Amino acid sequence: MGDRDHAARERALCAEGGIAVVFHRVDTNSDDEDGDGGDEEESAGDGRTEARIQLQSNNVRASCDDDDDAGGGGRGGGGRHALCPPAWCVATREEKAAGEDAEKPKPCPGLGLFYALLSTVFFSVIAVLVKSIQGVHAIEISAIRCFFQMLFTLPLLIYHKTGFLGPRDKRVYLVLRGLIGSNAMILLFYAVQQMPLADATVIMFSNPVFTSLLAWIFLKERCTIWDCVFTVFTISGVLLIARPPFLFGEQLRGIEGNYGNHLKGTIAAFAGAIGAAFTFVVLRKMGKSVHYYLSVWYYAVIGFVECVIAVSVLGEWKIPYCGRDRWLLMLIAVLGIAGQTFLTKALQIEKAGPVALMRTLDVVLAFIFQFIFFNRAPTMWSLGGALCVVLSTSGVALQKWYSNSRKT
Repeated sequence: MGDRDHAARERALCAEGGIAVVFHRVDTNSDDEDGDGGDEEESAGDGRTEARIQLQSNNVRASCDDDDDAGGGGRGGGGRHALCPPAWCVATREEKAAGEDAEKPKPCPGLGLFYALLSTVFFSVIAVLVKSIQGVHAIEISAIRCFFQMLFTLPLLIYHKTGFLGPRDKRVYLVLRGLIGSNAMILLFYAVQQMPLADATVIMFSNPVFTSLLAWIFLKERCTIWDCVFTVFTISGVLLIARPPFLFGEQLRGIEGNYGNHLKGTIAAFAGAIGAAFTFVVLRKMGKSVHYYLSVWYYAVIGFVECVIAVSVLGEWKIPYCGRDRWLLMLIAVLGIAGQTFLTKALQIEKAGPVALMRTLDVVLAFIFQFIFFNRAPTMWSLGGALCVVLSTSGVALQKWYSNSRKT
């Protein structure tokens, strides 16, 4: 065996931030593969090297600069170099990431539920404002809301650099989200104008039950016997509110105007609930790959174009005579954006189950606002229908919450 020279050096370098890195440098040189065997410790500076380690942005970069000694010859071409840092001396990225996560402030307990409460209040106030505006068609109100929503969403898209079209494979779903979601909004506003506020809100609030059924049909999600029970309860509640004459007779109390308007409002609210359920299914299909503001952008643009065409065909363009109504129209748009934003923040912080339960206050607020602002007390049929719908939606929320908690 040829002569081998082993040189071990230990250095300690302090990187910025006070991190000490200790490593060993081992140089192994062989001069002759067939020569006499012998090992000598190198005392001179032959094969002397320098090494440095730089730590930047959680990345460890090692560079070695080899300098020949002033009085010694260069190393042979067969020299091998091994850098052997001890495992305990360098912190892993996982430990550093865990430290950074520990330093992040935790959200305030109950903050997500508070956001859900704010969104519920805002949506309830929007329904009251729509009911208060006189002489303006529901489609025109929807067009004005979509227009201001476009103005508010445009700078947010530019700031987040999301673009205006979205991913190519998600554009079909974005168009469906905008088309179905805007139609659901129009139907809700129309129902609020045609029937008592609380009744329209209760029927529209039944959409979580239909979301479970549509998710089972289109997304192949699991459907349990409880989903079927909740669906029956929801339909029963809608029937109690609609009170068709062939079940409840011709003499009906607690409706606004004639029964024809009440029936049209009921159909519109029910169709709006189905549309909202379809919207949620489309959003689930898209997942988190599409930015939230991009989804709102499609909703506003498609809704505005659709409403402008519909109002022009119907000839229902009217400027509110009262200046108060003009301000209310703009307030509807602002509250709509605020309600959607707070609802999104609530779902980011809190689980969907508690948020859905908090949204049941929408029904309670609808009855309270109807009595305060429109001096209309609910009938026993309306209260019974509301109870059926609230129990069904709460049951769906609790069921999802329980199943998700078991998985985790």
